[in-house]
Amino acid sequence: MPVQAIAKGVKISPRKVQVVAGLVRGRSVNDALVILEHTPRASALAVTKVIKSARANAEHNHNYKPDSLVITEISVTPGPRLKRYRPAARGRALAFQKKSAHIRVLVDGEKRQPKKPAKPAATKAKVTDKEEVK
Repeated sequence: MPVQAIAKGVKISPRKVQVVAGLVRGRSVNDALVILEHTPRASALAVTKVIKSARANAEHNHNYKPDSLVITEISVTPGPRLKRYRPAARGRALAFQKKSAHIRVLVDGEKRQPKKPAKPAATKAKVTDKEEVK
């Protein structure tokens, strides 16, 4: 079962994030982080954070081996747009939009063996009040 992490409302255009997401799609998590570390784009930092979050979710919450994790899916969808205006010549105002993106990463890998519970210690027989009196 894949484990996911989502970053919503990242203040970068979805087209710019999609370019970086395409670099790491289908790779192992460790390889993807090395690639993103050497990618000179602002969206590489946002994608790195989401991949690290997905790795942490898989390792701590779902008991996956961290070295076996692979990015099965990475998708970028448009988030909410802020509508703004820029001053232009002759007193006009030109509209523009500040775009944002949602980044969703699914990772999958090999599960760890569950730890066996410790054997309970031998319970001592409790002495009742009646036995003490005798």
